[in-house]
Amino acid sequence: MLSAEAKQKIDREIAKYPAGQKQSAVMSALRIAQEENAGWLPKEAISEVAAYLDMPEVAVYEVATFYNMYELKPVGRHKITVCTNLPCALSGGVHVAEYLQQKLGIGFNETTPDGKFTLKEGECMGACGDAPVLLHNNHKMCSWMTPEKIDRLLAELESK
Repeated sequence: MLSAEAKQKIDREIAKYPAGQKQSAVMSALRIAQEENAGWLPKEAISEVAAYLDMPEVAVYEVATFYNMYELKPVGRHKITVCTNLPCALSGGVHVAEYLQQKLGIGFNETTPDGKFTLKEGECMGACGDAPVLLHNNHKMCSWMTPEKIDRLLAELESK
């Protein structure tokens, strides 16, 4: 399940930690495995990460279930996570979430029928001053979101 390229990437992450502490790279290894598996972590991927890092499978599963950036079920090609914590909520995050739900025709934790978009509700993303914010595929932070900016983002993502 983990390609040779993925294992090389994990090895680079392991090298950042003291010898004998490769389990410290578990979060990075899960991210790499998730990228390789169309944005989610099948049980087999978690098992392989555990074996590669010489960790109990349950310990890797605990990490994968604790953090909201890991997905244990398939998601759309474009996962959009909207921050709805208080600072974002007070700055329009709730309206952004409602607008996205209306535009995409789905609720939180749902995927559009064409498999393109999954909508998630997220915890604080550390960008309160840029509220309301959303995150695309755990990588691209979008700040000061308005309906117009959302429309442009969706049009851009639709073409990918």
